[in-house]
Amino acid sequence: MLKQLSIMVISTTLSLPLFAYASDGGNQTNQSFSKAKKMLERQVYNDVPKLTIYCQADFNSKKKITDHNGFSSKKHVKRQAKVEWEHVVPAENFGRNFKEWREGDNACVNSKGKSFKGRRCAEKMNIPYRYMQADMYNLYPAIGAVNALRSNYNFASQVSAEKNQFGSCPIKINNKTVQPPNYAKGEIARAYLYMESAYPGYKIGRQKRELQAWDKQYPVTSSECRRTQLIENLQGNENRVVKSACLDRGLW
Repeated sequence: MLKQLSIMVISTTLSLPLFAYASDGGNQTNQSFSKAKKMLERQVYNDVPKLTIYCQADFNSKKKITDHNGFSSKKHVKRQAKVEWEHVVPAENFGRNFKEWREGDNACVNSKGKSFKGRRCAEKMNIPYRYMQADMYNLYPAIGAVNALRSNYNFASQVSAEKNQFGSCPIKINNKTVQPPNYAKGEIARAYLYMESAYPGYKIGRQKRELQAWDKQYPVTSSECRRTQLIENLQGNENRVVKSACLDRGLW
């Protein structure tokens, strides 16, 4: 009897990391990042404008950029031809709150016996992390090169950088900080506010006041509201941050 009780206690303890970061209204239907991207490509962006978030570049159903809208860069040239799915709230921002990301796990060992941690280990071992990573409300199309250059940097209203840093695409990146175009600021802000409201373990931090200002200054559009409706139908949970704003403006 004591032996059985001991096993039960150990089992419960091991389960805690899986639920300590549980969603409170976030994605609870799809754990696959790959599946999330395919649903966005095939079932969301077939009904909203196929435009990337930072440069408003056109792309087609094969994820090929058809009009860069003036974007150019000397870096990541091969990735300028395709669309990639950008975590507006970087995976590292919420991922580093998971033990597997920070420290790894005994099961995170490659074929050569070398331990690994970070995103790869969190994705392998932690179910709540996988749900957050695959949350479509936080995923937006971006030119691959922009996705690479943005990395996991924070956003700010002003960045000291030369003008036309990326051709005529109005995005600036310098000193690990990103100044997005005005037309992207509202959606960026609402992605952050949604993630904080949907996942209790994630906190925006010192950016929050600025993002709240962007949310008010750059209100929802009809295409953002339609995108949110489509994702709600597919993912099953509401994005209350965007939905309430759309209802207020009569766009839902």
